[in-house]
Amino acid sequence: ANVTVTDLEELQELLMVNIENNRHLVTGSVRAKVLKWGEDVTEFQPPPDYILMADCIYYEESLEPLLKTLKDLTGPDTCVLCCYEQRTMGKNPEIERKYFELLQMDFELEKIPLDKHDEEYRSEDIHIVNIHRKQ
Repeated sequence: ANVTVTDLEELQELLMVNIENNRHLVTGSVRAKVLKWGEDVTEFQPPPDYILMADCIYYEESLEPLLKTLKDLTGPDTCVLCCYEQRTMGKNPEIERKYFELLQMDFELEKIPLDKHDEEYRSEDIHIVNIHRKQ
């Protein structure tokens, strides 16, 4: 696969270190790029086949920019896999509820059952959701 890993500007150096440390595992290509949610995504077009999200649902002010970026990045055939740890402290349950409520305005969701998760890494508080644009 040809992969683009993204994060904020201040984390690009760490992304590069991780890419280099795992170069022996890469059979396609991998590059690091800055992606700030809510901003222009023209340089990431055409839409990718897959978007993998890990632990992106945690900060209320970031929900709308994250959703805008998902809408701007995805095409009709893009598969988004969203993995997150369900947190029960503070505002986390409310933030999670709001995220999925807003997400369902433009996307269809399918929760991946726990028995389909990797046996070694599965956990009751880790969830994976398959997300597609509504047609």
